[in-house]
Amino acid sequence: MPYPWGSRTAIASLTGRPTPSAGPEAELWMGAHPVAPSFVERDGERASLEAIVERAPERELGDAVVRELGPRLPFLLKVLAAAEPLSLQAHPTLAQARAGFADEQARGVPISAPNRNYKDPSHKPELLCALGPFDALSGFRRVDETLRLFDVLAVPELEASIAPLRASRDASGLAATFRALMTMPAERRAGVVDATIRAASRASEAFPRERALVGRLAALYPGDIGVVSALLLELVHLEAGEAIYLGAGNLHAYLEGTGVEIMASSDNVLRGGLTKKHVDVPELLRVLDFGGGPATVLRPRAVDEHEAIYDTPAREFRLSRIRVQGAVTRATSGPEILLVTEGAARANAVPIAQGGSVFVPARTAAYELEGDATVFRATTNLTAAPRDDG
Repeated sequence: MPYPWGSRTAIASLTGRPTPSAGPEAELWMGAHPVAPSFVERDGERASLEAIVERAPERELGDAVVRELGPRLPFLLKVLAAAEPLSLQAHPTLAQARAGFADEQARGVPISAPNRNYKDPSHKPELLCALGPFDALSGFRRVDETLRLFDVLAVPELEASIAPLRASRDASGLAATFRALMTMPAERRAGVVDATIRAASRASEAFPRERALVGRLAALYPGDIGVVSALLLELVHLEAGEAIYLGAGNLHAYLEGTGVEIMASSDNVLRGGLTKKHVDVPELLRVLDFGGGPATVLRPRAVDEHEAIYDTPAREFRLSRIRVQGAVTRATSGPEILLVTEGAARANAVPIAQGGSVFVPARTAAYELEGDATVFRATTNLTAAPRDDG
């Protein structure tokens, strides 16, 4: 996916191609999403994974996955490479997605319309695991720290918007302050953003990363109120192997870095700013979770000497990391995608180069990995309890 914020080196390097690439390469998709399904070679023929699953969902996905999650591959695996910040965005719950999709269908909004919010009736929980240093905004910062940041900045033009948070230091105050910023009259926005930029550029030892981020965002999106709204969010730094889970209603923006991302197979994104794409502030406000707090940095849980799992409540996916040195045998319980991010491996003698991936159908009871490689293993997580919080 050649989105403008993509890197011209990360995915090219991963897949062994010359760098820099001819244009930005933002995401490498692996899955059966209809927008850009993967192609697989099987029995000497090449076909889209979407078509293969449609032909025989029980064979490819397994009876339990079809029964519980439907006759389509329920997860989408990606390599995400951000050279510039992504938009401020959030994803709906399953109920919100179904209702929003049905509403836009009834109103005749084309799926391809740039102002369409709901491309499908699914929620989009997601997990990102860093392959190297990775920065993101994720979830609302603790209120006391946010107020301390605004006290350091001391921007008089912001005081009216921050007043609700000072009065109610909880989710309701956060919601009121965020709403005040995002619905600020257009004629006031440029002045407020400029005043915040000047305050952030003043010499201070407090909140250096947040103040630097203001300047970076303002240079990319001058006059965008999202430059100020971003200051309400937690600035998260990940090192290689660390991850964050983003449930429904979590306001976030990836800023810079490369990671392996897995999500429910959906394309529902509600944006609030820092983008040239469609922004729908009222709908974003309707789905946001103001009480969830900042994201927790996840570290993998070892299941044996080879494999470690990133635990999340999502049923559609489970991500783990396997260190292969020699041979490792894994049993399957559903469909899998195996992605090699370092070295090279073979899965049941099928070679996988660095940056390459294979699809393992549910009918494969077990497989053997051989080589010297780091392999990310994507599959389903039906042992998680059904829930509708994303």
